[in-house]
Amino acid sequence: MAVFLTLYPFLVEMFFCSAIGHVVENFWDSSECVKFFYMEKVPDLGASQPHMVHICQRYLNTYHFATLYDTYHRTAVYSAYTFESSNGGGRDKRWFVEPQLVNLTWPGEMEDGYTLSQQNPDIYLGEKQALNEDYTNSGFDRGHLNPNGHHAVPSRNATFTLTNVVPQNPTLNQNAWNKHESKLTSLFNRHCQKAYVLVGAIPSPNNWIIKNNVKRVNIPEYIWNAYCCIDQNGRPILSGAATALNTELNVVEERSLDAMVDFLQLFYPINELFSSQCNA
Repeated sequence: MAVFLTLYPFLVEMFFCSAIGHVVENFWDSSECVKFFYMEKVPDLGASQPHMVHICQRYLNTYHFATLYDTYHRTAVYSAYTFESSNGGGRDKRWFVEPQLVNLTWPGEMEDGYTLSQQNPDIYLGEKQALNEDYTNSGFDRGHLNPNGHHAVPSRNATFTLTNVVPQNPTLNQNAWNKHESKLTSLFNRHCQKAYVLVGAIPSPNNWIIKNNVKRVNIPEYIWNAYCCIDQNGRPILSGAATALNTELNVVEERSLDAMVDFLQLFYPINELFSSQCNA
């Protein structure tokens, strides 16, 4: 992202003015993107670093969630979304990529990585993002941050983009973390008129999926999430957070939002995750 801004400032300025959404300079560039943050409060979490990219995740010409993506580690820092009760539908068999992480002039809607590679056989798609083959035989799951089970179709399908996943320990992903996501589903359905959620990952110092002797995708040390629930009058009523070591330890530690901020301050400059820490 920084390379484009440095070498082609005029072209980038023209691009961002004409293509609000998809890859943007910041989430406030699109009202359809910043709406996924409670009171439009966007946490920093290292967003100003040159290898960070803001993605307004677009599928079927609609924005479904927002992702801060780390092109160096080739993993999402976090995805922000609003919870939807599921209306059924299975897992999408495709894995999408972000075309504008290959070329800013390409369309801003996520596309099936296999189809895009077939259409552009001479262009490598994985310089700034993970590809499906990076995860193949890696021993790690393609762990959703924004979970498909927290959405109705078609938002459920949109979560199957590789810019929304990280290498997750299979034991954790399929057991304790999955149970935690299901617990949140019940909580949000019972008590919340609307739930704003952030789900992220903390990179490890030097643990990577390696392909052909190249460090391709960083294996996160921690997975985390945080939520803010509001009532029918828009007032905060519930909040919480959780962390999990990305190992076979298979334990999820629930935290308050303040404790979550204290934890994240070990890694990022941050004072709050939600506006007024989701307090009325």
